[in-house]
Amino acid sequence: MQLVAVCDVDAVRRDEGRARAEAHAAAAGVSGYRCAAYNDYREMLERKDLDAVIIATPDHWHALQSVDAARAGKDVYCEKPISMSIEQGRRIVDVVRRQACVFQTGTQYRSAPTIRRVCEFVRRGGLGKVQHAFTLWLRVEGNYTPVTRELPAESVPEGLDWNLWVGPAPWRPYNKAFHRNPIPGVVPWAFCDDFGLGAITWHHSHDADVVQYGLGTETTGPVEIIPPGEGGYPTLTFRYANGTLLHLVDDWGQAKAQYDVLPKNARIEGMFGGVFVGEKGWVTSMTGAGPIEGGPPEIFTAMGMPNRSIAGGNNHHANWLECIRTRGRTSTGEEIGHRGASLGHLAIIAYRLRKRLKWDPTRERFDDADANRMRARAMRAPWRM
Repeated sequence: MQLVAVCDVDAVRRDEGRARAEAHAAAAGVSGYRCAAYNDYREMLERKDLDAVIIATPDHWHALQSVDAARAGKDVYCEKPISMSIEQGRRIVDVVRRQACVFQTGTQYRSAPTIRRVCEFVRRGGLGKVQHAFTLWLRVEGNYTPVTRELPAESVPEGLDWNLWVGPAPWRPYNKAFHRNPIPGVVPWAFCDDFGLGAITWHHSHDADVVQYGLGTETTGPVEIIPPGEGGYPTLTFRYANGTLLHLVDDWGQAKAQYDVLPKNARIEGMFGGVFVGEKGWVTSMTGAGPIEGGPPEIFTAMGMPNRSIAGGNNHHANWLECIRTRGRTSTGEEIGHRGASLGHLAIIAYRLRKRLKWDPTRERFDDADANRMRARAMRAPWRM
């Protein structure tokens, strides 16, 4: 395996990427290696020696670049969320399948050994029927949904192709608040409705993937979305066909305080996952907080995890590379990635309309005309999928 090219519309990032690739090759003792660099991804996709691509662009580019790469005969690893709308996600699924592309969604936490063990235990019925599940839907600057940003035009930095950066999104003049941010790890475009999906970009795509994995609903979806304050549910809630309720909460304290289904002394910490509550007990499936929690203690013995954790690394990228070689199915393929992103799209639509909505996960249609119109997004000419 060899990295043959990098692509970025920002010359600074592009040159950094090329330099890192060449430095890595030099450190490995590879002589004569040169990494190609492109401004326009379409030119890069024309290369015959390119087998696969990793897409880590802003959200508004994910769907179009995934589709174009698959049509060019490349295998794809796409960061989450893979789409900006339900319609875009379905188009990815259709094209990837038609092109026999090996596709992996960048929701790597499902590949963590402990999370996999918990989710497999839950979906096999280890907790009995799951009655409730909880996951986080954090606010971004006080908002559950991304917001429209009206910012003044600034001079475009030298070396940045701003027109290509905006691409299929609605045109907005350059402002550094979209492009650069002094806070490490923060992607400022995620806060703008034209370029990102707010909390969906940040972490909810991970949460949705893990929770639907545990519920066994990773290739389908809920049948009803209930906005906050309706039906006796204080937070936005999804109902699945089997009656399981998935509640989106601001924090784990809210889950305990507003839903009387968890022990008041339950220790619930961490992100990128959720909490499952069933007939036989409850269990967490998250990262970043040490061993998982739950009860009664017997469930950890039943799932073969008496120490409440499993040693081992995350093999998500390795899974994709292995499937490229074998042409097998990845752990988080196109349909799973689409359904995880769709859960976020459904939440945003229901929250904005403040309506109780019925959803047909097979036909991917609402029982409401306003909601159905929000399943798609227009692309700025001349971009088309």
